[in-house]
Amino acid sequence: MINHWTLQQLRLFEAVSRHKSYTRAAEELCLTQPAVHIQVRRLEEIVGLPLIERVGKKLLLTRVGEEVYAATLGVLTQLKTLTGTIADMKGTVAGPLKIAVVTSAKFFMPHFLGLFVHEYPEVAPQLTVTNRARVLERLSENADDFVVMGQIPGDMALTVRPFMDNPLVIVAHPDHPLAKEKAIPLERIVKERFLLREVGSGTRSASAQFFAEHGLNVVPYMDLGSSEAIKQAIMANMGISVLSLSSLELELELGRVVILDAVGFPLQRMWYGVHLQGKRLGLTATTFLDFLVAEGVGLGIRKGWVADLGNDRRTPRHHEPSASKKRKK
Repeated sequence: MINHWTLQQLRLFEAVSRHKSYTRAAEELCLTQPAVHIQVRRLEEIVGLPLIERVGKKLLLTRVGEEVYAATLGVLTQLKTLTGTIADMKGTVAGPLKIAVVTSAKFFMPHFLGLFVHEYPEVAPQLTVTNRARVLERLSENADDFVVMGQIPGDMALTVRPFMDNPLVIVAHPDHPLAKEKAIPLERIVKERFLLREVGSGTRSASAQFFAEHGLNVVPYMDLGSSEAIKQAIMANMGISVLSLSSLELELELGRVVILDAVGFPLQRMWYGVHLQGKRLGLTATTFLDFLVAEGVGLGIRKGWVADLGNDRRTPRHHEPSASKKRKK
């Protein structure tokens, strides 16, 4: 029976199972929906039992489908690992590169990946953007080469490499009453309507800890599930929030938001590349992590993220290109 299974059928079945949708699987794999459906049906015929069933409008795995899905994940993971191992043996930076990042990192990680793939075109990156809780799950499951986050968990044995400053700032609408104030006391800040990320967010935890250290407590006016949602609420003048400066470049340039000059801010944090302690990274992942460390500060400076925000906290500043870009000229 197994001799008749094809790798393509397993790939298609994995995509349908993951998305719970033939249409979305087809879009991901650049195939037609009928073509995907036919291959999954053929796999079911070979197995001799249904793998997927429709309950109402939902696609669900049958019990045997769950077993086949687990085995399929193992096969595809082993093949990806093999591809990386072969690339390592050849001494080439190529093959899959699997990275998971917290949502705030989505504003700069594609930039890094773009530069890296331009230099190493045989690399096939896979970027997962999700919340901190899910990133921690993926980290514990060793699902990626490494993950990127701004707050390191204290209950796991990890290898951690900082690569770029991650200042947290207090953001408001340009017409906010505090927008032009200087050295705003924290006691005044906490009286404002605070828009907060979901419980468990690294940004929320860091800011809550900072206020608690000063004997203050922030009462949430509204909980929102993403930096994008919070920025939209700020631009609607619904309140203020603590956000990563790396997520604010466009809004600052357009004058849609301002950074409040609050005492104790910005909170100086870092972005980290993180993986389980003892894990051996392949050549491609090691090279990319080294690339992040080498290029991180340069990108931060160009974007105005590493600046101390000194004279004008409301607009980003422009700096010279990084050393690597100068070398390529």
